[in-house]
Amino acid sequence: MRIRDFHQSYAHDEAIWQTPTSRLWLAALFIALLLFPFTANGYIVGLACVLGIHVIGAAGLNIMTGYTGLISLGHAAFMGVGCYTAAWLGQRGLPFYLTIPLGGLVAALLGLVVGIPSLRIKGLYLAVATLAMQFILVFVFREWESVTGGVRGVNVPNAELFGIELNNDFRMYYVIAFFAVLLLVGARNLFRTRIGRAFIAIRDKDISAEVLGINLFRYKLLAFAIGSFYAGVAGALLGYFYRAMTPEYFTLTLSIFYLAAVIVGGLGTMLGTILGAVFMTLVPELLRAVVSFIAQWAPRAVEVLSPMQEIVFGLLIVGFLVFEPHGLVEIWRRVRRFFHLWPFRA
Repeated sequence: MRIRDFHQSYAHDEAIWQTPTSRLWLAALFIALLLFPFTANGYIVGLACVLGIHVIGAAGLNIMTGYTGLISLGHAAFMGVGCYTAAWLGQRGLPFYLTIPLGGLVAALLGLVVGIPSLRIKGLYLAVATLAMQFILVFVFREWESVTGGVRGVNVPNAELFGIELNNDFRMYYVIAFFAVLLLVGARNLFRTRIGRAFIAIRDKDISAEVLGINLFRYKLLAFAIGSFYAGVAGALLGYFYRAMTPEYFTLTLSIFYLAAVIVGGLGTMLGTILGAVFMTLVPELLRAVVSFIAQWAPRAVEVLSPMQEIVFGLLIVGFLVFEPHGLVEIWRRVRRFFHLWPFRA
């Protein structure tokens, strides 16, 4: 091992990409992201767009739950706020590059309100409080027809850039990828700052953090606001991607989806956020592909296997909780350690 591979300063220890090899892999990843739509079919590109949105949404929940210890079951509702805000503003002529961050900002302001009880309650009680907000906002989505369109939903105008309408998956891919990379890098850098370290201190022991001078109320509200902002941006992108949304999409099921993603991927890590979103997005697609393959040889088996997809998916999640509570990111770390030591491992 070369001397430059050791951490020689605090700045080096906190650096995101610490070695030339990691920077090389980063460059390769960016090139792969840029070329991906040219090498994949339309279905895969559309799936990649959905995956990018899920990564953003899961990152916001991980900031609240994984890094700050604030359990939220209302994440889907904040996505709905971002989606309907972007749709309402877009219908009035604002460009998408303004409506998307504004959708996140409105969701963040609502997150400040929802985060107020977090000073008095935590754990399961806080989860119940956010669950109540989830049901309240879904009710608002259904009844405020002048803004949300009610149960019929709302049409989101096509995103447009330099006179070009981003009206297909190929074009929307780059918009979603841009926001996903930007927000992931922002989240990773957040935890190199005083704010991020305060979040982690609150998660580990909030009483000790307060003794050390951390203002619990301020930082808990800030965690809710940042996590809700990410959810709002994800919701706005979702609206532009599907171009029509109904309240039925932003139900409790979606909130549980994101909570499962951060748990399966690994709480408190951005890599875990990505891995969890990939798992929760791609595994159901793989299960459907397996069922479709079997149906070619045994058509009647589909009647039995189709309901089994959700059961198998649920068992996989439970299996991670039982056998690998630290998530997919811990498996990735073990694989890395194996190759770091190979062939000299014990």
